[in-house]
Amino acid sequence: MKLVVQRVSRAEVRVEGAPIGRIDRGLLVLVAVEKGDVAADLDWCADKVLNMRIFEDSAKKMNLSAVDVATAILVVSQFTLVGDLSRGRRPGFERAAPPAEAEPMVGEFVERLRRSGLSIATGRFRAFMEVELINDGPVTLWLDSRAR
Repeated sequence: MKLVVQRVSRAEVRVEGAPIGRIDRGLLVLVAVEKGDVAADLDWCADKVLNMRIFEDSAKKMNLSAVDVATAILVVSQFTLVGDLSRGRRPGFERAAPPAEAEPMVGEFVERLRRSGLSIATGRFRAFMEVELINDGPVTLWLDSRAR
């Protein structure tokens, strides 16, 4: 799995102009499932998202996690994260898991996050979505479960 995690002041996802997921302070997580991803990838990614220390403590050091500050998380599926531009100019998506495999994996990832008790909002799988955010910091991190 590949994830882009952004610390945000607020974020919203819309489908056909209608808001379907919104958070205030928290994390926006863009997630892509690759062929061959398994439950261990889900576990590793969920643990990283929930426990990475990217929120500031009283000394202004990034020392607190989403769990520590009880923040919200907005998860948006984005298969283009696995796009390959190594040959030519048009991205290839051969590494992306097919929708029938990716959709339940994204759903299970969201479920693992929800078990934390935090407020979790989502986009809509396979929908054309507009994502609006205010990046706080800016803080943006890239996670690849295959690098664990």
